[in-house]
Amino acid sequence: MEREFKFGDFKGSMAFVNRVAELAESQGHHPDILILYSKVRLTLTTHKVGGLTRNDFILASKIDRLPGMV
Repeated sequence: MEREFKFGDFKGSMAFVNRVAELAESQGHHPDILILYSKVRLTLTTHKVGGLTRNDFILASKIDRLPGMV
């Protein structure tokens, strides 16, 4: 599952990435993160099973509710 988020600048992108990193670490489930200046692309998958699991959808939902999410 992949989603791209857009921000006004690099600082906004990095602030979002840091919030995602804290959330992901607390959940023990870590997305692949690509930072492109004012864009962030997150890819969620469970590498261990080679596909999506319930945890991917739970983390995606929590990311969508992060403050400052665009």
